[in-house]
Amino acid sequence: MNRWTLRMATTSYTVAVEPGGRWAELVAWGPHGVEQGPSAYANLGDIHFITEADAAPVEYAPRGRRPFTGADLEVDGDSWPTFEGASEVDGVLRLAFADEVAGLRTVLCYRPEPGVDVLARWVEVTNTRGEPVRLTRIGSAGVCLPVRRPTLSFLHGEWSREFQLDHVTLPAGGFRIGSSYGVPGHNYAPWLSVDDTWGVSLAWSGSWEITAEVEPSGLTRVRAGMLGPVDVAPGETFTTPELALACSDDLPRVWHAYDRSRSRLTRKPVLYNSWEATGFEVDLDEQRDLARIAADLGAELFVVDDGWFTGRHDDTGGLGDWHPESPDFGAFIEDVRAMGLEFGLWVEPEAVSPKSQLYADHPDWVYRLPGREPTLIRNQMLLNLGLPEVYEFVVSTLDRLLTEFRIDYLKWDMNRPATERAPELDGAHVRNYWRVLDHLRSKHPHVLVEGCAGGGGRTDLATTGRVDVVWPSDNTAPLDRLKIQHGFLHMHAPHLMSSWVTDAPGVFDARPRSLKFRFVLAMAGVLGIGADVREWSPEDRAEAAGLIARYKEIRDVVHGGEAHLLGEDAIQYCGDGRVVVLAWNTGSLTGVPVVPGQSSRVKLRGLTAESYVDEQGQVYSAAHLTHVGLPFGWTATNDADVVVLRSG
Repeated sequence: MNRWTLRMATTSYTVAVEPGGRWAELVAWGPHGVEQGPSAYANLGDIHFITEADAAPVEYAPRGRRPFTGADLEVDGDSWPTFEGASEVDGVLRLAFADEVAGLRTVLCYRPEPGVDVLARWVEVTNTRGEPVRLTRIGSAGVCLPVRRPTLSFLHGEWSREFQLDHVTLPAGGFRIGSSYGVPGHNYAPWLSVDDTWGVSLAWSGSWEITAEVEPSGLTRVRAGMLGPVDVAPGETFTTPELALACSDDLPRVWHAYDRSRSRLTRKPVLYNSWEATGFEVDLDEQRDLARIAADLGAELFVVDDGWFTGRHDDTGGLGDWHPESPDFGAFIEDVRAMGLEFGLWVEPEAVSPKSQLYADHPDWVYRLPGREPTLIRNQMLLNLGLPEVYEFVVSTLDRLLTEFRIDYLKWDMNRPATERAPELDGAHVRNYWRVLDHLRSKHPHVLVEGCAGGGGRTDLATTGRVDVVWPSDNTAPLDRLKIQHGFLHMHAPHLMSSWVTDAPGVFDARPRSLKFRFVLAMAGVLGIGADVREWSPEDRAEAAGLIARYKEIRDVVHGGEAHLLGEDAIQYCGDGRVVVLAWNTGSLTGVPVVPGQSSRVKLRGLTAESYVDEQGQVYSAAHLTHVGLPFGWTATNDADVVVLRSG
C-alpha cells in the first residue's frame, strides 16, 4: 500500500492509497507516532447494502465511486477514478487520480504548514475532455474521524450577533452550515470543530458549505468547500479553496498560531473612529475637535468613516464617486497628522449608489438580470468585481486615494450580500477581491487594511491572510460584544480582532457596564474608541487615558503571546516573560464584604514557571493559580480588571 505521513509541529497525518488504487484514505491523525499501530479508521466488518467505498475512510471521492454516503465532487455524469501517481515538491504532497472515460484528472494536495499543527488541503481538477465540464459540487477536502456520536462546535448568529459559539451532539444523520450570500456571511462562520479535538477552517471569501455526517461505518465525516457550479474549459485546471485542518486538545491555540504565521505582525495602533460621534455629517472642524481629544487620550490613529466623499449625506448616494466632499480634505489630513496621529479612511469599493455618477456612466458594471432593475439593499448595488474593467477601476481608485493623500489605514467595508449574481460568477468576484488586497499590500505596504462586511460577514482565512485586522461585528455594546469576541477568538487570533470602546447600549443584553469594563473588553484584541468623546466628562477622559496607557504596556503580549480562553469571562495571554489576565464580572456578586463570602477565582492554564508575582508584590505558586485560581474582588463598581504577573 502506498502510504505517506505528513508531519506538523506536534501532530502527524497519515494517508494511504487503498490496494486497488481506487481512492486515498486516512490512516491516522494525531500526535507524532499515532500512525504506529492498527488504523482506528479502517473498516473491519462485512459490508451490506452499500459499497466498499461508502464504508471506508475516504479522503476525497467523486459521485460514482461513493454513491450513497455523499460525494466530494459532482460533475455531469459519475466518475470512477484510479490512482495515477504521487509527487512531493516544495513541501506539497500530490496524489493524482484519473478517469479517462469521464475526462477528469483530480489531484489531492496536502501541505503541512511550517511550525504549526495545521495541514492545508485542496484539490486540482483538470478537464481532459474535449468539451467544457460543469462541477456542481466542489469540495476542498473530506476527512473521516473515529467518533460515533460527535459533539460539533460551530459559530452562528446574524448581523450584530455574529460568532455565537454553540454545540450540537449528532447521534445520527447530518449537519450543515454555509452561506449563499456571496460572502461567508453573518449567519455562520466557515469553521467547525469535532469533540473540541479536530477542527476545519475554510479559506474562501464567497459562498460555501461545511457538512458533518455520522456514516454507517460509525465514522464521522466532515466535508467543506465553496458552492458551485464552476465551468472548466477543455484542458483547464480548476483549483479549489484551501481547507485548513487542525488537531489539538487546545484548538484556539493552534488557530491563533496559524494566524500569526500568516500575518504581518506589525504594531496595531490604538484608533479612534468618528462614525458613532458624527455619522454621515463629516464636518471637518468637528472632526478636528474629535481628533484633538483622541490624541489627548493617547490614540495613535484617527479614522474618518462613511460620509467623507461626494454626495454622501446619507446611505442613498455617493458610493462609487470616491472624491472628498471638501476641497480642504488634504489640509485636514495634514492637521490630524500634525497632532501626532496617523490617518485612516473608510471605503466600500465593491458598492455603488443609484444616484452616483459612476452608476450613470456604467450601469452595466453592476450585477443585474436582463430587463429587470437590480435589487437594492441598504440603498446600494454591488459592482461585478469579476469584470476586468471593474477590477481596474477599484485598483486605480484606491491607488489614487493612497497617492494623493497621506493615508495609513483603510477600513474596507461591504454592506450588502450579492443578488442577481449567477453562482458561477462567485469565484471571479472573490479572486479579484483577493487580487485587490494583494495589490494594496504590494503597492502600499505601509497601509494597514481592516476587513469588514457589515460587521463580521467576511472573516474567512483567505481574507485574514490578506488584511491586518477584521471587524467582528457592528454591535459594540459590552455584554453583547463579550459573547461575540469569545466566539471569534475560537476561530482567530487576538491581533486580528478590532474592538472598540463605545457608549452603545446592548441590542440583546442592555445591562450597563462601566467604562473600565468596556476598555478591558476592547483590550482583548486591537483597541479602538468609537464613542463621542466630546460627551465624556473630564473624569471619564482621565480614566480612559490611563486605560489606554495600560493597554500599550500589555499590547505586545496580547497580540503576540499565546492566548488561553478561560470561559467567556476571562482570557489569559502569555509572552515576553509575562502573564496578562483580562477578566470581567457578568454574574452575581459574592456579597463580600457585607456578608461572609469568598473572592471570585479564575483558574489559569499553561503556566511554565514555578511561581509568579503580581504588580503589588503578591506571590502565587503556579499550582495555586492553576488549581485554586487568581482572585478577583468584584463589586458593583469594579466589574473588570487587568492583572499582570511575572515569573517569580
